[in-house]
Amino acid sequence: MADADVQRESMEYDVVIVGAGPSGLAAAIRLKQKAAQAGREISVCVLEKGSEVGAHILSGAVIDPIGINALIPDWKEKGAPIDTEVTDDRFYFLGPAGSIRLPNFAMPPLMSNHGNYIISLGNLCRWLATQAEALGVEIYPGFPAAQVKYGEKGEVLGVITGDMGVARDGHHKDSYTPGMELLGKYTFFAEGARGSLSKKLIGKFNLHKNGEPQKYGIGLKELWELPPEKHKRGLVFHSMGWPLDNQTGGGVFMYHFGENLCSIGFVVHLNYSNPYVSPFDEFQRAKTHPRIREYLEGGKRLVYGARAMTEGGLQSVPKLVFPGGALIGCSAGFMNVPRIKGSHNAILTGIMAADAALAALGEGRSHDELTAYEEAYEESPVHKDLKRVRNVKPLWSRLGTIMGVPAAAIDMWTNQLFGFSLLGTLRHRKADFQTLKPASKFKPIAYPKADGKISFDKLSSVFLSNTNHEEDQPIHLVLKDSSIPIRVNLPEYDEPAQRYCPAGVYEIVQEASGPRFQINAQNCVHCKTCDIKDPAQNINWVTPEGGGGPNYPNM
Repeated sequence: MADADVQRESMEYDVVIVGAGPSGLAAAIRLKQKAAQAGREISVCVLEKGSEVGAHILSGAVIDPIGINALIPDWKEKGAPIDTEVTDDRFYFLGPAGSIRLPNFAMPPLMSNHGNYIISLGNLCRWLATQAEALGVEIYPGFPAAQVKYGEKGEVLGVITGDMGVARDGHHKDSYTPGMELLGKYTFFAEGARGSLSKKLIGKFNLHKNGEPQKYGIGLKELWELPPEKHKRGLVFHSMGWPLDNQTGGGVFMYHFGENLCSIGFVVHLNYSNPYVSPFDEFQRAKTHPRIREYLEGGKRLVYGARAMTEGGLQSVPKLVFPGGALIGCSAGFMNVPRIKGSHNAILTGIMAADAALAALGEGRSHDELTAYEEAYEESPVHKDLKRVRNVKPLWSRLGTIMGVPAAAIDMWTNQLFGFSLLGTLRHRKADFQTLKPASKFKPIAYPKADGKISFDKLSSVFLSNTNHEEDQPIHLVLKDSSIPIRVNLPEYDEPAQRYCPAGVYEIVQEASGPRFQINAQNCVHCKTCDIKDPAQNINWVTPEGGGGPNYPNM
């Protein structure tokens, strides 16, 4: 049945928000707060593709409280799950067996984590959802926004949620239920890094035409319960160097919080060139370093997950508005790369977009461009935050870790002390999918076998992500050309999808007739790395049936 023939129910709101992460929930809360202060009624709905709010949220996370302070100043009194203040802030450069601690005084002040809090971002979003619902926001978990609804002039009218009960071969099962149209006078896209609809909107409205391509990293994370004697509540640990080579950016983060809990994770910049790199296996190897192993031995791994993160910074922020809508949070990319922080900026951009929409609605406007949001961003703390660190990523990419990181530190100091950079604003040049070199230029990497105590295999890790998809549904990892993985990527790059995916989704299966490319879509943790890194840009990540994917507790 053609989509045009499907009869869909429709609901109308003043503002529709796609994604119940920090930016989407902040926007919803702000809209209701300001409307109540003005004695106005406003209808707001938030769609969330996860089975519940927070199910798909994965972040380090050390949060700068500037965002939550602006949104809910009395968050402590209201019981926000923000209770572990940073007490020890450490930076290390790791070698294969040893480490060097980098002195804190050498770090620009913006790198200090004192005054920040170690949290579970998923739990913070769950709490924000309760605050939003108390204000009258309608939140619908398990309803992914699958399509954008456009008007006759190309303006965004809202979104269409995914159909339920469609079989893998496309026929409608007995349980078939068509998706609904959720129409808004304005629609905010708060999907996080590489949002499936945000990607389409950026292309349709050419929002990147005056900027650099967005850059990404993959963040892999595990939640551990440590023995009490090894738990250092308030410890923030960051490292760079081993096991990555000099030309591959990234490093370890480790945060001790709560009751003997430890978030440990690994970031790999996705502009790496060696197709044999496996971010998952680099993470497992990193944990075996003596400086890290000493904390984990005797502990228990509780949860695993992975998620792409935006790393382009100031140069890669697209135009934020288009007729009928706006990009907020990491749909646009506001993460501060050296600080590995974006949640505070996500909340602040949600607030700015909400203020612009409320003003426009008060003037009787709808479906136009919220230029006030773009103007507010240009003058905001978010813009200032990104401007000071804008050359860190390009310097690291061009000069490597050993030369690039010190050069970036000098540039940050210059910006901190004098308000400008001697380098101006450096370009990123290439998108991440363009950086792989042929496999013939490299040797395969012999990763050590998992020991089941500190290091683990992919499948046991995916099990701990609580990932689940209805098996009889269309595969949500759509190949534009099904021949490319075997015909192009295998001979040229030894098909890197089987390594860059952190969940074992992609396999090369050897059969009598030759190699076959297999997609294990039920393993997908929705990290979006394949959509970003595939060198042919042949994989298009679309939303699966509602409620599918990981179910992260305390991540």
